[in-house]
Amino acid sequence: MEPALRPSILLALALIGACAAPVASRAAPAPPTLAFPLACQIGRSCEVQHYVDRDAGPGVRDYKCGARTYDKHNGIDFRLLDMAAQRAGVDVLAAASGRVARLRDGVADISIRAPGAPSVAGQECGNGVVIDHGDGWETQYCHVAKGSVRVKVGDTVAAGAPLAKVGLSGDTEFPHLHFTVRHAGVVVDPFAPDMSKPAACTAQTPLWSASAARQMPYKAGAILNAGFAGGPVKMEDVEAGGIAPPGAASAYVVAYVRTIELEAGDTIEMVLTGPGGVNLASATTPPLDHAKAQNVNYVGKKRPPTGWPRGVYSARILVHRGGVVVLDRRVQTSL
Repeated sequence: MEPALRPSILLALALIGACAAPVASRAAPAPPTLAFPLACQIGRSCEVQHYVDRDAGPGVRDYKCGARTYDKHNGIDFRLLDMAAQRAGVDVLAAASGRVARLRDGVADISIRAPGAPSVAGQECGNGVVIDHGDGWETQYCHVAKGSVRVKVGDTVAAGAPLAKVGLSGDTEFPHLHFTVRHAGVVVDPFAPDMSKPAACTAQTPLWSASAARQMPYKAGAILNAGFAGGPVKMEDVEAGGIAPPGAASAYVVAYVRTIELEAGDTIEMVLTGPGGVNLASATTPPLDHAKAQNVNYVGKKRPPTGWPRGVYSARILVHRGGVVVLDRRVQTSL
């Protein structure tokens, strides 16, 4: 008969067994679910201008392997239609609940292209807010309007809480919200959070809530503005907003359009018709020789000697890409 094991040996074996037992791993904290961070509606009162640049080199690549971004762009740009919309005021909203970690206010709202615009070195974000969501996650809201910040450092905010108004502060030339997500200090693309294979462009579960994601389908460029004027229009006219429609005494009836993020080779077709569907004017641009962040086109008709017929004037705007219509907008006015 073998001798019984001594108590000290039994204790040692028990400790070995305890060390060898499997240890349950702690699940990584879930990232925040993000609500749409602006009080506007994509396709009606705002558009996505730029996405995160996922290309590590000098090239550009958005999450769909497109080029709707620029080199080293680290966030999403949500653009308002024009300065008139900015002056009316559009709320910037907290994308998720959290604590206000940092903010800046007091930077002037002025385009970097404006004559005499001050340097924005060191304050490229302009006025902004950073919210800490815990577990290393934070969201940043840039270019908000001077004097519009409604929170202070240390405040706890709920998802959807108003933080400020969209402005023109910092390194920008048009009114928009620059929205950045970071985890442990590293930029994360909310449309495709796994940044380990940025060239793959495979479908991923976004950080956006279902309702926010539905509002932001990826677009082949967009028509930002379209309408009528009493004469030729320029980019600065469209950006300022509030273009007066033509009247019975106007020298011209002009239909105009501002497109954003079109690609090389795209063509823009415009057809202007008068009352009863009479064709007044039409034009198609030559193929674009390079991608365009924004572009203004118009087509018009000079007032006939007998004056403008009363009725409805319509314009149809078509963007063609590779023989396919990718954008289609109709607008109308009455005289």
